[in-house]
Amino acid sequence: MKPRFTVVVPTYERPAALRACLGALAALDYPRDDFEVVVVDDGSRTPIAAGDLSVMDGVALRVLRTENGGPGAARNLGAAAAEGRYLAFTDDDCRPERGWLRGFDAALARTPTAMIGGRTVNALGRNPWAATSQLIVAMAYAFYNADPAHARFFAANNMAVPADVFAAVGGFRADVFRVASEDRELCDRWRHAGHGLAYAPAAVVAHAHDLDVASFCRQHFRYGRGAMRFHQLRMQRHSGRLRQDMWFHVQ
Repeated sequence: MKPRFTVVVPTYERPAALRACLGALAALDYPRDDFEVVVVDDGSRTPIAAGDLSVMDGVALRVLRTENGGPGAARNLGAAAAEGRYLAFTDDDCRPERGWLRGFDAALARTPTAMIGGRTVNALGRNPWAATSQLIVAMAYAFYNADPAHARFFAANNMAVPADVFAAVGGFRADVFRVASEDRELCDRWRHAGHGLAYAPAAVVAHAHDLDVASFCRQHFRYGRGAMRFHQLRMQRHSGRLRQDMWFHVQ
């Protein structure tokens, strides 16, 4: 019998973080036969070692390896190999809480063709750059998802989608977005295709994004460049206007 969920985890050069992520997935409060995990190694210089995967005892696990193409391309590869009815995406520096898949399951029971976004919290309370980055994401969620049943944006480190709808809309635009805004563009295209987004705060992941001032600045430079490309694409398909998003910056 095929699993209900396939959890897709792209990874690149973070073996310790990946082990922590897999340990959290192995501890999920969800039937073992109803989910599988697909790890996609996005061209790490050192391939994933067997010891990094030993925490997954009892959970179906596959590891794919590809040339470095960014997380969007890695997620698409994992989705193409998935056997689950639903795809659940998280990142290698995230640790889903035990009820993560149950939170998605409850939301999908109400809206089975929607994209579901969970709640992400900062796992590095003593890191001011990680805390600031998560605060910005929380502000974006408050703005774009003020109506949880008609949300507009979810980050790809904590979302679930029906696998067939994901394939129908074309997955992540990895050809345009290598490192940032691929999730934002997918959410907009998903809505433009007539599908809904719904927020599920019971699906929680802790994000251990270990930033310093330099990596924080690089991250937000990439966000800005990705936003420019996002707005260009959105203008081409007439799915929204920049003016609508400007209110986020003046709230």
